Amino acid sequence: MSNKPYVWQMIKEAVENSPNQKVTYAEIKNYIKNKYGNVNENTINAQIIVCTVNQPSRVHYPENQKPRIANSKYDFLFTVGRGQVVLYNPNEHGVWEIRKNEYGKLTVAQKGLEEDIAIAETENGLESTEPDMLFPVESHLRDFIAQNIQSLDVNGKRLKLYIDDEGRNGVEYPTDVGLIDILAVDEEGNFVVFELKLSKGPDAAIGQIARYMGWVKKNIAKGKNVSGVIVAKKVDDKLKYAASIVPEISLFEYQLNFTIQKASI
Repeated sequence: MSNKPYVWQMIKEAVENSPNQKVTYAEIKNYIKNKYGNVNENTINAQIIVCTVNQPSRVHYPENQKPRIANSKYDFLFTVGRGQVVLYNPNEHGVWEIRKNEYGKLTVAQKGLEEDIAIAETENGLESTEPDMLFPVESHLRDFIAQNIQSLDVNGKRLKLYIDDEGRNGVEYPTDVGLIDILAVDEEGNFVVFELKLSKGPDAAIGQIARYMGWVKKNIAKGKNVSGVIVAKKVDDKLKYAASIVPEISLFEYQLNFTIQKASI
């Protein structure tokens, strides 16, 4: 029986013993590896997200799937930049919580503020907007697809969210090469990787989703097929040409339809 502490305890120890106030994910992993040997890096990534009070993705993990004020054993990190965390201090960072929004979805928010935390970024910064209606943030598009995943037909098969051995679902699934927007499996256990774009899907998305597909194939597919789906408001010709030589990748466009009418008094 191993006497090693839990991974979240290793992470806390690494941050507490760091000579720097801001600690990177890489520094945390190096500390753990030097002291405790090889620990699965995906598990470390996941547990950092679990324990970071202002990380929107933390609500997708079993430890954080109930509303609460951030004062449990899993609430000790605060993200201060891409891949950088500090020890969470409510007096400095405010009191954070997991709560349900008006649609009944779990969100991360600072207590006393009305808006929840949602970040929409591309590799070149924030997504641009167009005159057409767009999902206000990528997380809304992601959540909509995740909630309706069983109604989607990809390659003639129905899908469901992937659930790993630790109970983590496939929404913003952590890997060594970044977060997969949605990771699903079909009726035969084959994997489907979703990459979501708010507006136009750039042809660079092919390289991004191929990277995630390669990671899934090597690490968790166990011989099953891996395909990819890029969802965007508009798929331009550049992306179509790029995808035309990668048969494992499909392209989808989404549409929004709203009806607004005057209410009678």
